[in-house]
Amino acid sequence: MAHDSTSVDPRSGFCSSNSTFYSKRKPITLPSDDFLDITTFISSRLHSGKTAFIDALTGRHVTFPDLWRAVGSVATCLSLLGVRKGHVILILSANSIYFPIAVFAVMSIGAIVTTANTLNTPREIARQMADSKPILAFVTRSLLSKLGQSTLPIVLLPDREHGTAIEGVQIVSNIEEMMAQEPSRDRVRERVRPDDPATMLYSSGTTGTSKGVVSTHRNLMGMVETCIGRFRLEDGAQTFISTIPMFHVYGLTIFAVAVPASGSTTVVIPRFEMDAMLSAIEKYHVTYLPLVPPILMALARQADTIRARYELGSLKTVLTGGAPLSKEVMEGFWAKYPTVAILQGYAMTETTGVGTSTDSVEESGRYGSAGLLASGMEARVVDPDGGQALGVNRTGELWLRGPCVMKGYFNNPEATGSTLDSNGWLRTGDVCYMDEDGYMFVVDRLKELIKYKGYQVAPAELEALLVSHNEITDAAVIPFPDKEVGQIPMAYVVRKQGSNLSESMVMSYIAKQVAPYKRIRQVVFVDDIPKNPSGKILRKDLVKLATSKL
Repeated sequence: MAHDSTSVDPRSGFCSSNSTFYSKRKPITLPSDDFLDITTFISSRLHSGKTAFIDALTGRHVTFPDLWRAVGSVATCLSLLGVRKGHVILILSANSIYFPIAVFAVMSIGAIVTTANTLNTPREIARQMADSKPILAFVTRSLLSKLGQSTLPIVLLPDREHGTAIEGVQIVSNIEEMMAQEPSRDRVRERVRPDDPATMLYSSGTTGTSKGVVSTHRNLMGMVETCIGRFRLEDGAQTFISTIPMFHVYGLTIFAVAVPASGSTTVVIPRFEMDAMLSAIEKYHVTYLPLVPPILMALARQADTIRARYELGSLKTVLTGGAPLSKEVMEGFWAKYPTVAILQGYAMTETTGVGTSTDSVEESGRYGSAGLLASGMEARVVDPDGGQALGVNRTGELWLRGPCVMKGYFNNPEATGSTLDSNGWLRTGDVCYMDEDGYMFVVDRLKELIKYKGYQVAPAELEALLVSHNEITDAAVIPFPDKEVGQIPMAYVVRKQGSNLSESMVMSYIAKQVAPYKRIRQVVFVDDIPKNPSGKILRKDLVKLATSKL
């Protein structure tokens, strides 16, 4: 969007004439082609890397020529099965080397990828299928039972676990048979525009019901260019490991799209297991480790044991998102792994995995910050009550606009209209401020603020204090209804093994550090805190648990 560059503060990126923060990063350039799909955009790049994917369990290597040949073959077979532009295809699978092949093949013919969480119940998956209306699904045998009585045509993905035979399931092929076919130049090819839908990922639903987030081919191109710049991937010399599920926006955008686009290598493990991850890092000389904060904290806590068993000298960078890391956590990690950089970021499914990020060790030193705006992104900090856009160091709701912001929610104009305004601004529902150097700090979720006697209490602030206690490993704070004051802060706390910490000790610890209205009034000790795949606390689940006893 055009703006008067003379009124933009070069230090903060804030433009006083329109109350908008602009990215300070080098701009990205997107292709101007009228017809271009994300698969062609990526496969036509000259890759210096040779290996695209490695199956950590079998050692199988997939080269880039292998990858694109397989994608062409699978796309040909999908066309013969009647898949056309605009059709929705479901993928239900743990991480595998076949996952990206299916994703690229579907998108190459203009069909739309929707992924389902492998932990979802059959009821949750049935609800997603009823909403997205897929015409075919890629599924592993062990997950077939999750589809219930569905008559959807199935393409099987290889699986090490044997599922039970399901009556009535219509298996039309398996992906290895498809990959063995010759790609046909004569297959039906419909012209795909950059603004056509490419993916439909269901948002975690931390507020309201889960909705299909529609991202376009152009959104994904913007994400690719942003990631290549962010991770310095131009030379294709890096090796990543797939610790994050590919069904989630974080895993899908990095492992199934951005890393292949850069010519770098992804080592694939089916799901996160600490020993499997560490063995693969050592064996395949992994340089980049994307993770969520709890894994980073575990690496720091178990560092002495880990370093005695594994050689992790190749590791150069960890990437983390989902929740900000405190100074104590980062310094604790660096004390054990002094040569490993920590890069943090903030993003949403609705922004195709792009938002803000720290892209260097120097930027990571801005403790608690989610970093600077990504290339091409604009931000506003808006007063939730008055609606006016605020300036530097003022707290309000974060609004984002840029090349990676979604097209909208699938078949849900009401939800789209309340989230995206007519000028393309996405209301994130996150409360933040931007400092004088353009760094963003997330304070909390707008809808999760606890209202105590009219005061607003941010759960994230109390959670950060709780986990700073040396006998607490994890915590979550929720609003609990109270007739007198409206809501009180209630804490779910995970104690360290062997700890005798009591409820009163926890409340006293917090009371000494916060204003009276922020004090925790109730404590429940639990074995773990429920979180989604990106590490966000599933606060609504805890609220439901707490209020079910009323």
